[in-house]
Amino acid sequence: MNITHLGRRALLFTASLLFISFVLAPIGWLLSSSFQSEAEITSVPPHWVPHQPTSENFAAIFESREQAVTYENRKEGDTASGGFIPSTAKNLLPSMWNSFIVAFAVVVLNLLVSVPAAYAMAKIRYIGRSASIYLMLTSRVIPDIALVVPFFLLVQKLGLLDNRLSLIITYLAITVPFSVFILLGYFESLPDELDKAARVDGCTRFQTLTLVYLPLALPSLVAVVLFTFLTSWNEFLLALMFTQTPASQTMPVVIASFASDFTISFSFINAAAVLAVIPPVIIAIMFERYIVSGLTAGAVKG
Repeated sequence: MNITHLGRRALLFTASLLFISFVLAPIGWLLSSSFQSEAEITSVPPHWVPHQPTSENFAAIFESREQAVTYENRKEGDTASGGFIPSTAKNLLPSMWNSFIVAFAVVVLNLLVSVPAAYAMAKIRYIGRSASIYLMLTSRVIPDIALVVPFFLLVQKLGLLDNRLSLIITYLAITVPFSVFILLGYFESLPDELDKAARVDGCTRFQTLTLVYLPLALPSLVAVVLFTFLTSWNEFLLALMFTQTPASQTMPVVIASFASDFTISFSFINAAAVLAVIPPVIIAIMFERYIVSGLTAGAVKG
């Protein structure tokens, strides 16, 4: 092994280490600071390892529903002592349940719409096929902020303001085009002979899709599920516009409300953020081996 090869490997190792550190540093700080008191978080210089680890931040989240938060004790709350609880803290756990219901519903409905649509575009030749594909992709070029007013007027006309159903409808409009795009590339990469053979054997289009193509498309389906769940779980702007009460507010909206009180407890916000990232991490770990293959599905044909 010559010096040039060793130098190249050392350079790649150093670059990889720097990249991993850049990506994981915020996550490491989030986890570390969630076990620190407010005084430790704001200390100078900051430290990555808590000197006196505490679980009070997490305990406050689960106990906040039993504690009465008044104007007086909010105003007198001292964040440095670690005892400050935002007035909206009691809404965190219900909002996480709302986020899960919305994300789960969007995932299921998204699959029911995007899978047949992608199969039809990939394997059925019909007039306007190319135009429909380009029109679908064009819809994703429009930024979400430009759709807020049309979405709001639609939701208002349907009488769904402050209702989780409004989020499900709008999130489907956002996630279905990209989901179809992912599945379309994968279905097109599968040989047409499979479709013809199934049809010769007497299968209907629905049977061909469910019995032949869906088992082969599992990696792309996992990628679609992950993309749809994360988009619905993390979305903030539309949830802020369409929900006003704890009965329908999702987790990003409630966490953002922690910063609108008399004072801010960074340790409490970080603990809430740790709870918020647990479901996506669990899903990513469960389907890790399908994610890369699913996202690159259809990239190479032949």
